Amino acid sequence: MKRVVSSVASLIGFAHLFGSALAAAPEFFKDNTIRLVVGNSAGGAMDDWARFIAQHLGKQIPGRPDIVVQNMPGAAGVIAANYVYNIAKPDGLTLGLINPALYIDQLVGAKEVKFDWPKFSWIGSPERIDQVLYIRTDGPYKTLEDIRKAAEPPRCAALARSGLSYFLPRLLEEGLGLKINIVAGYGGGGEMNLAIEKGEAHCRAGTASAYVGREPTRTWIKKGFVRALVQSGATRYAKLPDVPTLYELMETHKTPDAIKRVAKVLLSAGDLGRPFIAPPGTPADRVKILRTAFTTALNDAELLADAKKRRWDLDITTGEELESLTKDIMIQPPEVIDRVKKMMRN
Repeated sequence: MKRVVSSVASLIGFAHLFGSALAAAPEFFKDNTIRLVVGNSAGGAMDDWARFIAQHLGKQIPGRPDIVVQNMPGAAGVIAANYVYNIAKPDGLTLGLINPALYIDQLVGAKEVKFDWPKFSWIGSPERIDQVLYIRTDGPYKTLEDIRKAAEPPRCAALARSGLSYFLPRLLEEGLGLKINIVAGYGGGGEMNLAIEKGEAHCRAGTASAYVGREPTRTWIKKGFVRALVQSGATRYAKLPDVPTLYELMETHKTPDAIKRVAKVLLSAGDLGRPFIAPPGTPADRVKILRTAFTTALNDAELLADAKKRRWDLDITTGEELESLTKDIMIQPPEVIDRVKKMMRN
């Protein structure tokens, strides 16, 4: 009997300590500053989203901590992801906003990867990021068929071979037989748009919502400077109803099923959107606070009014949903991974 009473007392004591830890967690953020590490350079949509969310997120976290954005571009976001995973202290005071396609690097065994994708602490995403390939209208490439017939392929700007800006034009080559000169190594969307403006590049793939809703492309569309040729979503983006999807074009051109499966793997990054993360091992109670604050902030009237003013669309994915998606996406058959490796080598 004494042993039973002692065990019950121990459980009560543990519950008390655990409850105290949960109660103390909100106080942790008070008088602290959260650093938000962005894996892209300033001036692109990723950076825009980071700074936009940072303005509102701290208000929803108990203690109302300041949030400071730090750009850490390089290797299409691998540098930032490695930093958050291995170097940042897992205390809830470092967040990351990273390239959602970095799981591809892990799937193909890239030596630069020093993270295990599903083990990040997933906080949430403000939108899906289906892609659209757009091109200058003052060149010889008016349509996809013009690209097919061109003596010299257009130059498309991209971050790196592990980014959505690379995958969409690459899939046009694999699935439709086009020839595109993909120039990788840009630090972010702002740099790629500048390359198009200067004539250094003819085209690029970018987020559909950013293409229609942000500068400079919003003005470029009005002036007829660029034209959208294809989009990556399973269905057409509502604001681009006349632009065909890659999946539609692959059906028309009778693309082999093996390529379609590879396309699904590569383009699933769009489901992850713009993922906000924390280091692995961040205490569960603090992750819960950050997830709740993220969802609350994105439903707050002030943020919604600000987004409407900017003409930004929200399509929220919770941290729990991201966590589930990341686990599923890493389970791929060897033959699909082999084809992805081959595509990224060429």
